[in-house]
Amino acid sequence: MRLATTLRELPLPDPLPLFELPDWRVRHGVTAGITGRGGGSGRGFDLGLWSAAPVGEVMSRWRDFRHGFPGFDSVVLGNQVHGTVVATAGPGHGWIQHEGVDGWVTTSPGVLLTVTVADCIPVYLVVPGRGVALLHAGWRGTAGGILDVGLEQLLTVTGAAAGDVLLHCGVGICGACYEVGAEVLAGCGLPSDGPGPWHLDLRAHLAARAGALGVGAVTVSGWCSAHDRPSFYSHRASGGTDGRMVAYLGMPRPD
Repeated sequence: MRLATTLRELPLPDPLPLFELPDWRVRHGVTAGITGRGGGSGRGFDLGLWSAAPVGEVMSRWRDFRHGFPGFDSVVLGNQVHGTVVATAGPGHGWIQHEGVDGWVTTSPGVLLTVTVADCIPVYLVVPGRGVALLHAGWRGTAGGILDVGLEQLLTVTGAAAGDVLLHCGVGICGACYEVGAEVLAGCGLPSDGPGPWHLDLRAHLAARAGALGVGAVTVSGWCSAHDRPSFYSHRASGGTDGRMVAYLGMPRPD
């Protein structure tokens, strides 16, 4: 089994607070990254749709986000429920929103897949030139096997083997910051030795599972949404009051 290596998203010189995976555009033909908090006062570049923030402000930020990606005709988003439903997204136009979906797969250029996160792990899967998948993996989704589901669907639609897949566990809470109860460890098939409390490194757990499934290349982000909160949002570190980031992945439409 190959060990995961660290790959740190880099901030872009863009009006929007975007952090992207270095060289993935050039090497693999995909756009892959996540939004950040941004500067200024207030809630920053909060893209949370189900919050107390004024609707006009939130939708203005989403409009800026949607217009910030030339080469994409549609942006796809699900109302996430910490489940394991992974849907297929075909060609479309505008903003496409579905209920009860925690992951996406597409083989269509011009479709930008998105998931919202604020500690949960965005998991990016790429078969270069053939298809991509993006998953929202909190502990419940991880325990339920969303990685297995998403990988299987990506392999089915692309005809690829697991060894052809690149996988990245993106910006999320690190193990040192993620204190959990015994039920979380049990759900993820891990022992709860000692009196607790315990800590769970979701990225390491997901990376290990990816290796066991035969994924060809696995990387993990070096950012933590909690202790790097000046740049990102953290539900746990804020006591549930923070905003949301949007992880994104897609194959740009050819010029």
